[in-house]
Amino acid sequence: MTHFVLNRRTLLAASGSVLAIATCGLLVPADAQGVAATASMSGGSNNYIKGAPLVTRIGKGGFWMSGTVRRAGDGAPLAGQRIQIWAHTTEGQEHEPQSHGATLTDKNGVFRLEMPQIIPIFGQPHGHLAYDSGDFKTVFLRPVMRSAKETSLEAHFVLQPA
Repeated sequence: MTHFVLNRRTLLAASGSVLAIATCGLLVPADAQGVAATASMSGGSNNYIKGAPLVTRIGKGGFWMSGTVRRAGDGAPLAGQRIQIWAHTTEGQEHEPQSHGATLTDKNGVFRLEMPQIIPIFGQPHGHLAYDSGDFKTVFLRPVMRSAKETSLEAHFVLQPA
């Protein structure tokens, strides 16, 4: 049987342990520590067209753009958020209206939109995505693909209230 002796030495050791754990954040619930908001990327807003229409697919498809949208702070998924997508593809350049479309997130904060294959422009195959609905701060993303042969690209948003 183990005996616990409460004396000055054990009290100081226990207090120091609790203080160390609290200082490093282990006593704070995970969701209270905060999920940082996504910062807009340089070049993300290039060729942005405000109010691109909601679509079920851009062009003939064949390439999938997908991702998630969550709220900064607690990381909760955000349903019904509008994400605009555009890129330089096999069917059009990124400044042309037919290369733009928007979709909404589902109940789990997930979006997915089919579009034509992204091809390199200025040497980099990349997509453009924007959250611009107004409830949260606008965020522009410009993810770059590792290879022009990839047939999908993901981007994830963590939004801060406006």
